[in-house]
Amino acid sequence: MQEPFDIEINGITYSIFPEGEDIYAVFKEGEDYLRIQKDTESHWLKLDPETEMPFFDNDEEVNNIGREIGNYKES
Repeated sequence: MQEPFDIEINGITYSIFPEGEDIYAVFKEGEDYLRIQKDTESHWLKLDPETEMPFFDNDEEVNNIGREIGNYKES
C-alpha cells in the first residue's frame, strides 16, 4: 500500500492517506475532512461519511485534490 503524503493547493495543505483502490482519506490542515474516490481521469467523487456511497456532484475542490493525487503518483 502507498504511504501517506501531503499536497498543497492554493496555500492549503491536504494530507492524503491511501485506503484502497483509488480511495483516499483527506485531511485538510490536519483535520479529518473527507474521503474521495477516483471516477475518471478528470473526475473524482466525494464519499458520504456514513455510508461510503459516492456523491455524483461536480465538486471543484474534490477534483483539484484528485488531480494533485494523480500528479503525485506519477512523480
